[in-house]
Amino acid sequence: MFARPPIKHEGPATPRLRLLLAASFAALLLVAFSGLAGCGNPEGTSGVSFSSPKKIEEASFHSSSAAGAHGALVDSSCADKGYIAVKAKNSSRLKLQITLGEQSISHDLPNDGSEAIYPLTFGDGNYSIRVMQNTSASNYVEIYRTQKGVTLKSEFAPFLRPNLYCRFSDKSAATKKARELVADAENVGDAVEAICTYVVDNISYDNAKAQKVGKTTGYVPDPDSTLSSGKGICFDYASLGAAMLRSQGIPTKIMTGYVSPDNIYHAWIMVYIDGTWSSAQFSVDQNTWSRVDLTFAASSGNTLVGDGLDYQDRYTY
Repeated sequence: MFARPPIKHEGPATPRLRLLLAASFAALLLVAFSGLAGCGNPEGTSGVSFSSPKKIEEASFHSSSAAGAHGALVDSSCADKGYIAVKAKNSSRLKLQITLGEQSISHDLPNDGSEAIYPLTFGDGNYSIRVMQNTSASNYVEIYRTQKGVTLKSEFAPFLRPNLYCRFSDKSAATKKARELVADAENVGDAVEAICTYVVDNISYDNAKAQKVGKTTGYVPDPDSTLSSGKGICFDYASLGAAMLRSQGIPTKIMTGYVSPDNIYHAWIMVYIDGTWSSAQFSVDQNTWSRVDLTFAASSGNTLVGDGLDYQDRYTY
């Protein structure tokens, strides 16, 4: 491990010399093992002091600010907070398309007049918002369009509030459970660890549901239902984890895309904290977006969730 130059002796070593040699060798061993102890990423948490927010970030539809046509109303009055709200009533299937420059995403839009919240995940800029009505098969026609210039109050704004894919409120079961879990958290890393570990340890992968949902489109998760049933698919894991973390003021993205080895379509979360959390399964770094795949941690070895090695991002919610 360490090379030492030979020591030349005229005769047998004196007791003092033997003592010095032994001390030197012990010091070398101490340095060597100290170096090894510093290798790797030790488990633990860190971060700014944490306390559960007294009030969660909300999102809602404001009818006085909405405009539209053909039964579709779009409220973009809270775009600076990272979301738009839409209500639509129509006998046909509907989609909502949100575009900024070359970036675009299409969402299924409820057609029963219920309120739906959609995040603006592309950052600042001039957004195009279109409501599309199905005409036949996979064909759609535009029934309403609006433009909205957006300057977000914070880059984290879209990832702190509830939306169609991450529903929670001050009174939801997911929020209440999250508050319970972080009650003893001393720092933000502790809070992330408590919530994510709970989801991994208490939600089981639902293979039957995965097979069923895989044959359909437009599945929307419900965090409270996942929490109540104790089982779900990858989108459910991500939605529940995001709802619980966001309710505690921790910016969290829901990501969908492809994972190796067979380009399996999958969902996971990304978290951003002023702190760290390192464990055998996760490594959340300070002040950067870190991937946390709750489904893989709970169900590694399941062929429906991939191998957790290579991820290709597609959509962000």
